[in-house]
Amino acid sequence: MSTAGEALIAAAVIGVGATALMDLWAFARQRLSGVPPLDFALVGRWLGWMPRGRFRHAPIAASPAVGGEKAIGWTAHYLTGIAFAGVLLAIAGPGWACAPTLVPALAVGVGTVAAPFLLMQPGMGAGLAARRTPDPAAARRRSLTAHAVFGLGLYLAAWMAKLAGLLPPGLCG
Repeated sequence: MSTAGEALIAAAVIGVGATALMDLWAFARQRLSGVPPLDFALVGRWLGWMPRGRFRHAPIAASPAVGGEKAIGWTAHYLTGIAFAGVLLAIAGPGWACAPTLVPALAVGVGTVAAPFLLMQPGMGAGLAARRTPDPAAARRRSLTAHAVFGLGLYLAAWMAKLAGLLPPGLCG
């Protein structure tokens, strides 16, 4: 298998693990503080309207539902996690997965907060960096914390994948 193919498999394993940790964080936060996690059906609705030429909503909850929006949203969420894990492997090199370090994972994780701040929140009617929400500072803190948890998840998922033998054998020599 090619190095690119091995890196893709590693990105999938690491990205799914990191995204799952981010989701566990969101559900724990809901139980502890009552703040609900992001409704991925609304993400699916936002994405589902794009092929129809609509990229901005004010707010997304007021836009008509699209078929399969929940599945679209959750699938996009995990594919995005895989893509961001691929970014980490592209920056740090595929061998990073064999000897993961925390700093690059956290840097990429925190950097991924640009996606909701600059794309999702404006597109879904919350404004740039959630400025149109009732408490923009709280929304920003939650986003930043969630993406830092994702970064921690990249690191932990890489270690767990290595220890569990889930990484392609050629990747780690």
